Amino acid sequence: MAEAVLRALELRPQRLDVLFLWVETLICSGQIAEARVQLGEIERMAGSDAAAWNQLVSFHTQLGRFHEAYDCAKRLESLLPDSPDALFTVASVATVVGRIDQAETLLNKIISTGPNQAEAYYTRATLRRQSREENHVEELKLRLSQTPKGAPGEVPICYGLGKEYEDLAEFEPSFSFFARGAAARRARLSYDVATDVAAAAEIIKTFDERWRARSAPGHDVDGPIFVLGLPRSGTTLVDRILNAHPKVTSLGEVNDFALAVMRFGGPASGKSELIKQVASADPAALGKGYWRTLKGYGETTPYLLDKTPANYLYLGLIMQALPAACVIHVRRHPMASGYAMFKALFRMGYPFSYDLEQIGRYYAAYRRLMDHWRRLWPGRILDIDYEALVDDQEAVSREIVSHCELDWSDACLTYHENATPTATASAAQVREPIYSRARDLWRHIETDLEPLARTLRAEGVIE
Repeated sequence: MAEAVLRALELRPQRLDVLFLWVETLICSGQIAEARVQLGEIERMAGSDAAAWNQLVSFHTQLGRFHEAYDCAKRLESLLPDSPDALFTVASVATVVGRIDQAETLLNKIISTGPNQAEAYYTRATLRRQSREENHVEELKLRLSQTPKGAPGEVPICYGLGKEYEDLAEFEPSFSFFARGAAARRARLSYDVATDVAAAAEIIKTFDERWRARSAPGHDVDGPIFVLGLPRSGTTLVDRILNAHPKVTSLGEVNDFALAVMRFGGPASGKSELIKQVASADPAALGKGYWRTLKGYGETTPYLLDKTPANYLYLGLIMQALPAACVIHVRRHPMASGYAMFKALFRMGYPFSYDLEQIGRYYAAYRRLMDHWRRLWPGRILDIDYEALVDDQEAVSREIVSHCELDWSDACLTYHENATPTATASAAQVREPIYSRARDLWRHIETDLEPLARTLRAEGVIE
């Protein structure tokens, strides 16, 4: 693809669609610094091209350049002030950079334009904790009653209702709406959790003691920190604690290690072939290429944090390619973890999360994989329990900082005062001081979660 894009650049160097293809190629090849330069060039050329400004928002967001994304979103709004799509783009980026009130105002404006704004209803529900005095339950119920079953708007409205009822501590109706939304979402997916379970087993089989023994040395560089675990397990909280440290910059969920694996694994027809091919990759080249990519973001602190949850899939390669990397694995009680994923509406990824039995099977495969990595690298992985962090913030925070061989900083205890953007589903919550209200929410609907519990018992995860 790169050769074709380069040829197109030669022929049409001023075409914005070609330049965007080149940016995408640069990102996939790990050339982040050059991609950033090219985005700056496109900004100077975009003029009144609204589609270009919208694309700029997307690429800046992908690279974790959220203030740049916000500026581009505002330019988009100036060109399309009455477009619900443009306003939604601004609201989304405003949430990431902590402008919650602005985001809410924009979402209310979008909703006022007509009934087909389901995503805006859902996003508004997630911005803050709803109260008895102020909530949108009746408005959401009315909108749902006017939405045909199976229509695209059903899913986000159900999740919005589930979230608002949960805020009001009405857990049975909350679960019922989460379950309806999940069923509707699952009906649109072609997915079998057995594929991911088999992939995890193949990773364990491929990256074993013999592979480690014959593998060459990696790239021995200080600086990489990985925070990983299942989604909604507390990885964002740990990320914010470390990002508050003056020597650490979080790059967020950047997917750069997965892209490096695909580059070094070569073209593959599927997961199984990629696993086999990347097992023979040169660890030093993989580590050096990945670290060069991270440095391309232009951050100057000595430690750079990659908070991509699914990096646990590549942990063997990470350990071998970057022997000095700090790895922090965040976990929750299996039932709490499963429920937290079930009630999250992921825009992309995690297709197992819309079915309680599939969540249980995936969780078991993930736990087997993490157990495998610990056996291969005893002492290298710091396991952090979300519940322990909530119960004793300072003690666990000090353990995290110490594991990264950093001096303690009191700023780590006031992470919520850090204005650094965050683009995860927890964007609003992480701007609050640490709280325990989400710790054991699953116990309120334990009977409803029996399909999850039954699967976890059958897999030997819980008794």
